[in-house]
Amino acid sequence: MELFTIRAGGFSANVDGCARGEKELWFLSMLGHQQAVRAIWARLVKGEAAYLENHDLGGESLPLAREAWGTWRFSGMRLPSGASYHGLLIPELAVYNSDRSDFLLLVREQDDAAHLHYRFLARRLDLPLHPSWAQWLWNRALTSGEVEELDSLGLRAWRCRPNQSAMRDDIGDAVRRRELGVESETASAIERKAA
Repeated sequence: MELFTIRAGGFSANVDGCARGEKELWFLSMLGHQQAVRAIWARLVKGEAAYLENHDLGGESLPLAREAWGTWRFSGMRLPSGASYHGLLIPELAVYNSDRSDFLLLVREQDDAAHLHYRFLARRLDLPLHPSWAQWLWNRALTSGEVEELDSLGLRAWRCRPNQSAMRDDIGDAVRRRELGVESETASAIERKAA
Protein backbone atom coordinates (compact mmCIF):
# COMPACT_ATOMS: atom_id res chain seq x y z
CA MET A 1 0.00 0.00 0.00
CA GLU A 2 1.25 3.45 -0.89
CA LEU A 3 1.92 5.84 1.96
CA PHE A 4 0.59 9.35 1.46
CA THR A 5 0.96 12.41 3.65
CA ILE A 6 -1.23 15.50 3.61
CA ARG A 7 0.08 18.94 4.60
CA ALA A 8 -1.73 22.22 5.20
CA GLY A 9 -0.84 25.30 7.22
CA GLY A 10 2.33 23.77 8.65
CA PHE A 11 0.54 20.62 9.86
CA SER A 12 0.80 17.12 8.42
CA ALA A 13 -0.96 13.77 8.83
CA ASN A 14 -0.82 10.33 7.24
CA VAL A 15 -3.51 9.48 4.70
CA ASP A 16 -5.02 5.99 4.83
CA GLY A 17 -7.82 6.71 2.36
CA CYS A 18 -8.71 9.35 -0.18
CA ALA A 19 -10.52 9.90 -3.46
CA ARG A 20 -9.45 12.58 -5.88
CA GLY A 21 -10.38 13.69 -9.34
CA GLU A 22 -9.38 16.63 -11.54
CA LYS A 23 -7.16 18.22 -8.89
CA GLU A 24 -9.83 18.05 -6.16
CA LEU A 25 -10.35 15.93 -3.05
CA TRP A 26 -13.66 14.06 -2.83
CA PHE A 27 -12.95 12.07 0.35
CA LEU A 28 -10.19 12.06 2.96
CA SER A 29 -9.29 9.72 5.80
CA MET A 30 -6.26 10.78 7.82
CA LEU A 31 -4.31 9.75 10.93
CA GLY A 32 -2.07 11.89 13.08
CA HIS A 33 -2.01 14.10 16.14
CA GLN A 34 -5.45 15.49 16.95
CA GLN A 35 -4.30 19.08 16.57
CA ALA A 36 -2.81 18.37 13.11
CA VAL A 37 -5.85 16.45 11.82
CA ARG A 38 -8.27 19.14 13.00
CA ALA A 39 -6.08 21.94 11.61
CA ILE A 40 -5.94 20.29 8.17
CA TRP A 41 -9.72 19.79 8.26
CA ALA A 42 -10.25 23.46 9.17
CA ARG A 43 -7.96 24.68 6.38
CA LEU A 44 -9.69 22.51 3.78
CA VAL A 45 -13.24 23.55 4.70
CA LYS A 46 -12.16 27.22 4.65
CA GLY A 47 -11.31 26.72 0.96
CA GLU A 48 -7.55 26.35 1.19
CA ALA A 49 -5.70 23.62 -0.67
CA ALA A 50 -3.70 20.93 1.08
CA TYR A 51 -0.69 19.12 -0.37
CA LEU A 52 -1.03 15.39 -0.88
CA GLU A 53 2.34 13.76 -1.33
CA ASN A 54 4.19 10.45 -1.47
CA HIS A 55 7.69 9.49 -2.55
CA ASP A 56 6.63 9.14 -6.25
CA LEU A 57 4.12 11.98 -6.54
CA GLY A 58 5.93 14.81 -4.81
CA GLY A 59 3.39 17.38 -3.60
CA GLU A 60 0.07 17.91 -5.35
CA SER A 61 -2.09 20.88 -4.32
CA LEU A 62 -5.69 19.71 -3.78
CA PRO A 63 -8.68 21.71 -2.49
CA LEU A 64 -12.00 20.08 -1.60
CA ALA A 65 -14.27 19.35 -4.57
CA ARG A 66 -16.19 22.47 -5.62
CA GLU A 67 -19.35 20.51 -6.46
CA ALA A 68 -19.62 19.47 -2.83
CA TRP A 69 -18.65 22.84 -1.36
CA GLY A 70 -20.31 23.70 1.95
CA THR A 71 -21.73 20.23 2.51
CA TRP A 72 -18.84 18.37 4.12
CA ARG A 73 -19.06 16.24 7.26
CA PHE A 74 -16.14 15.68 9.59
CA SER A 75 -15.93 12.78 11.98
CA GLY A 76 -12.98 12.26 14.28
CA MET A 77 -11.99 9.97 17.10
CA ARG A 78 -8.99 9.16 19.21
CA LEU A 79 -7.57 5.70 18.52
CA PRO A 80 -7.28 3.19 21.41
CA SER A 81 -3.51 3.69 21.58
CA GLY A 82 -4.19 7.30 22.58
CA ALA A 83 -1.31 8.61 20.49
CA SER A 84 -3.19 9.02 17.23
CA TYR A 85 -6.40 10.62 16.03
CA HIS A 86 -8.42 9.47 13.02
CA GLY A 87 -10.38 12.00 10.98
CA LEU A 88 -12.80 11.46 8.08
CA LEU A 89 -13.88 14.24 5.76
CA ILE A 90 -16.90 13.11 3.71
CA PRO A 91 -19.10 15.16 1.38
CA GLU A 92 -22.88 15.10 1.82
CA LEU A 93 -22.99 13.53 -1.66
CA ALA A 94 -21.65 10.27 -0.20
CA VAL A 95 -24.37 10.04 2.45
CA TYR A 96 -27.11 7.54 1.61
CA ASN A 97 -30.05 9.70 2.71
CA SER A 98 -28.99 12.84 0.81
CA ASP A 99 -31.69 14.42 -1.36
CA ARG A 100 -29.49 15.17 -4.38
CA SER A 101 -29.84 12.86 -7.37
CA ASP A 102 -26.08 12.84 -8.04
CA PHE A 103 -23.87 11.07 -5.52
CA LEU A 104 -20.41 9.87 -4.56
CA LEU A 105 -20.13 6.10 -4.24
CA LEU A 106 -17.45 5.00 -1.74
CA VAL A 107 -16.93 1.25 -1.79
CA ARG A 108 -14.69 -0.82 0.45
CA GLU A 109 -12.87 -3.64 -1.34
CA GLN A 110 -15.16 -6.34 0.07
CA ASP A 111 -18.40 -4.55 -0.88
CA ASP A 112 -20.36 -4.90 -4.12
CA ALA A 113 -20.32 -1.64 -6.10
CA ALA A 114 -23.29 -2.66 -8.28
CA HIS A 115 -25.55 -3.39 -5.31
CA LEU A 116 -24.56 -0.18 -3.49
CA HIS A 117 -25.13 1.82 -6.71
CA TYR A 118 -28.61 0.27 -7.00
CA ARG A 119 -29.45 1.24 -3.39
CA PHE A 120 -28.40 4.86 -3.96
CA LEU A 121 -30.40 5.02 -7.22
CA ALA A 122 -33.52 3.50 -5.61
CA ARG A 123 -33.29 6.06 -2.78
CA ARG A 124 -32.79 9.10 -5.01
CA LEU A 125 -34.72 8.52 -8.24
CA ASP A 126 -38.42 8.38 -8.86
CA LEU A 127 -38.21 5.20 -10.95
CA PRO A 128 -39.42 1.67 -10.16
CA LEU A 129 -36.15 -0.27 -9.82
CA HIS A 130 -35.83 -3.93 -8.90
CA PRO A 131 -32.88 -5.30 -6.86
CA SER A 132 -32.24 -8.03 -9.46
CA TRP A 133 -31.37 -5.26 -11.95
CA ALA A 134 -28.37 -4.03 -9.91
CA GLN A 135 -25.67 -5.42 -12.20
CA TRP A 136 -27.49 -4.27 -15.36
CA LEU A 137 -27.90 -0.75 -13.89
CA TRP A 138 -24.21 -0.65 -12.95
CA ASN A 139 -23.05 -1.79 -16.40
CA ARG A 140 -25.40 0.74 -18.03
CA ALA A 141 -24.02 3.56 -15.88
CA LEU A 142 -20.42 2.64 -16.71
CA THR A 143 -21.19 2.42 -20.44
CA SER A 144 -23.21 5.64 -20.58
CA GLY A 145 -20.60 7.70 -18.73
CA GLU A 146 -22.95 8.48 -15.83
CA VAL A 147 -20.30 7.03 -13.52
CA GLU A 148 -16.74 8.38 -13.35
CA GLU A 149 -14.14 6.42 -11.40
CA LEU A 150 -11.96 8.60 -9.18
CA ASP A 151 -8.31 8.02 -8.34
CA SER A 152 -8.50 6.53 -4.87
CA LEU A 153 -6.51 4.99 -2.05
CA GLY A 154 -7.86 2.60 0.61
CA LEU A 155 -11.23 2.22 -1.13
CA ARG A 156 -12.85 2.53 -4.54
CA ALA A 157 -14.73 5.71 -5.45
CA TRP A 158 -17.05 6.76 -8.27
CA ARG A 159 -18.74 10.09 -9.02
CA CYS A 160 -22.29 9.23 -10.16
CA ARG A 161 -24.54 11.57 -12.14
CA PRO A 162 -27.62 9.56 -13.13
CA ASN A 163 -29.76 10.80 -16.02
CA GLN A 164 -33.28 9.80 -14.95
CA SER A 165 -34.99 10.26 -18.33
CA ALA A 166 -32.31 8.32 -20.23
CA MET A 167 -32.43 5.59 -17.58
CA ARG A 168 -36.23 5.38 -17.87
CA ASP A 169 -35.92 4.93 -21.65
CA ASP A 170 -33.12 2.34 -21.32
CA ILE A 171 -35.07 0.34 -18.73
CA GLY A 172 -38.17 0.37 -20.96
CA ASP A 173 -36.11 -0.87 -23.92
CA ALA A 174 -34.44 -3.59 -21.81
CA VAL A 175 -37.82 -4.79 -20.46
CA ARG A 176 -39.22 -4.97 -24.02
CA ARG A 177 -36.15 -6.97 -25.13
CA ARG A 178 -36.59 -9.15 -22.01
CA GLU A 179 -33.13 -8.33 -20.71
CA LEU A 180 -34.81 -7.14 -17.51
CA GLY A 181 -37.75 -8.57 -15.69
CA VAL A 182 -38.91 -9.69 -12.31
CA GLU A 183 -38.64 -13.42 -11.76
CA SER A 184 -41.86 -15.07 -10.62
CA GLU A 185 -40.16 -16.47 -7.49
CA THR A 186 -38.98 -12.99 -6.52
CA ALA A 187 -42.34 -11.42 -7.38
CA SER A 188 -44.27 -13.90 -5.25
CA ALA A 189 -41.89 -13.32 -2.31
CA ILE A 190 -42.46 -9.56 -2.62
CA GLU A 191 -46.24 -10.10 -2.77
CA ARG A 192 -46.10 -12.25 0.40
CA LYS A 193 -44.13 -9.53 2.22
CA ALA A 194 -46.63 -6.88 1.10
CA ALA A 195 -49.61 -8.88 2.38
